[in-house]
Amino acid sequence: MAFEDETQDVIHERMLDTISDEVDKRQGSVVWDLTAPAAIELAQVYTQLDNVLMFGFASEDTPSDYLEKRTSEIGVTRKDSVKASGALTFTGDNGLLIPAGTRVSTDELEPVYFVTVTDVTIAGGQVTVMAEAELGGANGNVRAGSISIVLGVVSGVANVTNSQAFSGGADAESDESLLARYYEKVRKPATSGNAYHYEQWAKAVPGVGNAKVYPLWSGPGTVKVVLLDDSKKAPTQTIIDAAKTSIEEIRPIGAIVTVAGATETPINVTATLTLAAGKTSADAKTEFTALLSDYLKTLAFVDPIVRYSKIASLLLDVPSVVDYANLTVNNGTANVTIADGAVAVAGTVTFS
Repeated sequence: MAFEDETQDVIHERMLDTISDEVDKRQGSVVWDLTAPAAIELAQVYTQLDNVLMFGFASEDTPSDYLEKRTSEIGVTRKDSVKASGALTFTGDNGLLIPAGTRVSTDELEPVYFVTVTDVTIAGGQVTVMAEAELGGANGNVRAGSISIVLGVVSGVANVTNSQAFSGGADAESDESLLARYYEKVRKPATSGNAYHYEQWAKAVPGVGNAKVYPLWSGPGTVKVVLLDDSKKAPTQTIIDAAKTSIEEIRPIGAIVTVAGATETPINVTATLTLAAGKTSADAKTEFTALLSDYLKTLAFVDPIVRYSKIASLLLDVPSVVDYANLTVNNGTANVTIADGAVAVAGTVTFS
């Protein structure tokens, strides 16, 4: 039931109808003036009742704060963001102390900030130390060589860099994901360590986007849990270890649990393109790769078939592409079947 029809005028008219016609009820009369303010207040109450219906039930339209209140009633809470981590290499004067908490950043218009986690001293001209992002989030997963600025006063440092990409960063859980986990817990009863239980335990770990459970995968008492990250790709070892630790703390006694990341299967695409005026193959590649990645995310742990016809249609959805020929997907012109426990990811895209 909704209350959008309960307007001030409707309510006021109903109030006046309950009063004897022997009394003057015309606008400006005492009765009219005394009942009009009450009608205004009651109309506002009905508006709030509409909000109660919207906020009191978990749905796609429920505001974030109210969704969290609803899901927390059954123990489903939003997963926090996770800080990315990695190794930094400082070059500078021998004997120079690089204290824990030294801040560095990427050299970008909107830099990402990191801090070292331990004290180290430069020897032999350089030293490597672990660091983590100041804030949680996937934007901390910066590429190799992107960190180059030392912040604050650290005299004697010539430069800093990260020879490898930082990893492990994950954004706070989205409303969509939180609602999906809430629905799963309600609709898929998890009891006594059944498959649904392991799936829910895994998905509750920050950075885990999906999980697939294989009961008795290696004999009685064994369980295998295969994970995807929030981007529907193979998760980092940090996420896998966190899921393993979490599940081990709450699993039934006697179960032998194996936790692993999904195996990535690259989807490589080649084609000869007819381009729109003013567009380049590089433009088409960027646009197509984004569409391909989005499509493959919808298949992860849901549909094992990457359809050749769908990839062909994606090509025609690319703004820079007018037409195409000689399309191959993984060197063929047929559907690609993804193995159980694997996930399709965008591979090499070659356009000519």
